[in-house]
Amino acid sequence: MLVLSRKKDESIVINNDITIVVVEIRGDKVRLGVEAPKEVPVHRREVFEAIARGESLDASSVAEAGGSAGEPDAGPEAGNG
Repeated sequence: MLVLSRKKDESIVINNDITIVVVEIRGDKVRLGVEAPKEVPVHRREVFEAIARGESLDASSVAEAGGSAGEPDAGPEAGNG
């Protein structure tokens, strides 16, 4: 695993077409922005694992995983619509 240090508004680039930006750091939480081509799926790990298992996530399973049911995996700023 490659481990990098970044500050707010700094970014990393993956494969020339995916950019990860540190949007905000608040306490022990880091908000990341993902810019990727529309054909590249971007998900939080718990959503990805549920998809891989063929399950659907309901509000309770997302809440247990530490997310919000109304929170999309990748918003408009992520480049995935």
